[in-house]
Amino acid sequence: MKLILAQPRGFCAGVKRAIETVERALALFGPPIYVRHEIVHNTYVVGHLREKGAVFIEDLDEVPSGSILIFSAHGVSRAIRQDAEQRNLTLFDATCPLVTKVHAEVHRRRREGHDVIVIGHKGHPEVEGTMGQSETGMHLISHIDDIDQVSVPNPEKIAYVSQTTLSVDDTATIINALKHRWPKITPPQKSDICYATTNRQEAIRQLARQASLILVVGSSNSSNSNRLREMAERNGAEAYMVDNASQIQRTWLKGHENIGITAGASAPEILVQEIVALLVSYGYKDVHEQEGMPETISFGLPKGLRDMGQPEKQKSH
Repeated sequence: MKLILAQPRGFCAGVKRAIETVERALALFGPPIYVRHEIVHNTYVVGHLREKGAVFIEDLDEVPSGSILIFSAHGVSRAIRQDAEQRNLTLFDATCPLVTKVHAEVHRRRREGHDVIVIGHKGHPEVEGTMGQSETGMHLISHIDDIDQVSVPNPEKIAYVSQTTLSVDDTATIINALKHRWPKITPPQKSDICYATTNRQEAIRQLARQASLILVVGSSNSSNSNRLREMAERNGAEAYMVDNASQIQRTWLKGHENIGITAGASAPEILVQEIVALLVSYGYKDVHEQEGMPETISFGLPKGLRDMGQPEKQKSH
């Protein structure tokens, strides 16, 4: 019986940067460090940082004057950013640079007079942040059926962007429908779905050819982890998403000689290895790493933290 570990899996560059931002701030300034929303969508990561002194909040009124506030990897709306800047806070922005790229695209298209379609899941914090980059001219498409509900003043001045963690296939279907409705719609300068999402979904596609059961390590509120489970099922595998090894039900394994394991971009490798250890104890002693796309991308820490050696309070903009 064989275990096959997806490659790549787990942390992406944006997640690593966000976690390191909180850890560095805690090391420099000491707790509490306030974080607007969960820094990334993973129960283990959030719990670990909370134990160190991170305080996760949704409302800026929860942050005492003079405190340090970090924006999560998902980004925030312009209104929240402006509200935070007007308070007596030290701000560090852990927004993933690939999300920041989407925000810049929205600003550019709105300056040019385009209405902007945002393809993404309603209520997701990244989508709320992107929709909040402009007070007007923004339209959310969560499902292909939503397209018929959108009305724009000038069909020749319309553009689209997307959430970075969507299904590549589902998004392509929506984009094709958008192009059919508005033939002159302007695409982003580069695909908004991030490299890590694309790589992990392709790895799942390959993994489903080798394993009849795939376990996806990720929390229920993780968009990219949910998409991995869906991708596994679409490609013929039985699939379950778990936060950790304790959630695995032994009945799931019955009849499966080869089991694949992957992890969403916000799930740490330690959780994967705990699952491997459990399954090895069940008799899956043949463990293989899948061949896959190597990832070498890294992002520097936010301005104000990069070269800071001693605690000092300085506004970052």
